[in-house]
Amino acid sequence: MNILKIFSSNVRKYRKIKGFSQEELAFISGLHRTYISAVEREKRNISLVNINKLAEALEIKPYLLLLEETEHENE
Repeated sequence: MNILKIFSSNVRKYRKIKGFSQEELAFISGLHRTYISAVEREKRNISLVNINKLAEALEIKPYLLLLEETEHENE
C-alpha cells in the first residue's frame, strides 16, 4: 500500500466531486495552489493539520482521504 498514492488520489477525487479547481481548493483550505498540486502528484508528505484543512474544505471526514478506494466506494 502506497499511502501517498492513496491520499493524492482521494484528494483529487473529492476535489473533482466538489467541482473545485486546485486553486479553489487552495483558497478554501488556506493552502497554496502549488502545495495542492504537489499533494496530488505525491510530492508532499502532508501534515495532520493540513489533512484536516483539506477535509474541512472538501466537507468530508479526514479519514476518507486515507482509505483505499475499495474500502469506501459505497460511502
